[in-house]
Order: sequence, then C-alpha cells, then structure tokens
Amino acid sequence: MAIEELMSGGKLMRVTRWGEDVMHRETAPVTEFDDELRELVRDMFATMRAARGVGLAATQVGRGISLFIYECPDADEKVHYGAICNPVVTTPTGKDRSLDKSEEGCLSFPGGYQPLARPDTATCTGQDPWGNEVTITGDGTLARCLQHETDHLNGIVFGDRLSSRSYRLLEQQKNDLAHLYPDDWPVTPKKVTADD
Repeated sequence: MAIEELMSGGKLMRVTRWGEDVMHRETAPVTEFDDELRELVRDMFATMRAARGVGLAATQVGRGISLFIYECPDADEKVHYGAICNPVVTTPTGKDRSLDKSEEGCLSFPGGYQPLARPDTATCTGQDPWGNEVTITGDGTLARCLQHETDHLNGIVFGDRLSSRSYRLLEQQKNDLAHLYPDDWPVTPKKVTADD
C-alpha cells in the first residue's frame, strides 16, 4: 500500500486548540504500525484538507503520539506529501544556516499569523505508517512545515517562539476571528464572510 491510498476516504475530526493539554506535552513514540494508525492518518488528511492546512500533527486531533502529515509546497511550488512517525528534524548550522522570516499560522490557533524566522531548509527523518524508514528534505514552506509539525510533537506551538509583542498581535488576530470557527471546526465548517 502507498501513502496515496491513505489520502482519501477519512472522516473529519475536531482540530484541537492551543491551551488544551495535549498541545503542550511531548508525545509518545509510535511503536505499533497497524491499521488503527493508518486509519488515523486517513482521518488526519481529511481533516487537514477541510481546514485548508498544509500540515497536521496528531496532537492537533487530540492524539498524544509522534505523528504528523503534510501536503505542502516547497520553494519551487512543487507539492510534497506524506506521513511521518517519530520525526527528527535537522537544520543547517554555521555558515550553511540561512533564516527565512515569513508569516506562520496554525490550524490550532485559527486566524492568527505572525512572521517567524526559521531555517530555510530542513531534513526530517522517521518512519512511514508501515514502519519503513523515510527521509525528506525541504525548502520554502515545506521546510517551515517540517519544523512546525515536529515542534507540535515536542509540545511546542509556534507562539512559544514569538516575542511577547508578536504573540499579543497573534492572539488579537485569533480573537477577532474566533466567531468564525465553531468549537468542533472543521467538522462544522468555518462561517463564510463577505471576504471569502
């Protein structure tokens, strides 16, 4: 079976919000690469797409396991996709390290975006949903996604990496739009506005 077979047919799940305990705890390693795990991957793809995201960590659907999915463009706009269990991210160091300060958002903090400097390339290693070793190297948005989702699995939300001023702005943006996002979003869709 290929990952493409897990990218359709899933059911929508509620996206967990910042402040809920699972979002701020380190996750447990995935040790069972079974049908239950693959069904979760399928449901996560359905949920991520409904929420119009490019990545989703298991913590964002209330599961405290080390797993994330992605369907995300690189710097050349080529879309990459997959599911990685037990990810470890490495980024360049020293003279090879270059930072990209771009806007970042999070499905678990809907409506808020703030610039955050992250390394512009990243390599992620782990296992696929069948337990096979995988490695992906990305640049552009993909590099940001690999770092962002792995942070989630370590109990870190991107707001933890912002200055207190930027975090306040992020929170204000989210609060201004909170009325558009039902508590069980995206199971219940975002409310449509004239801007949509």
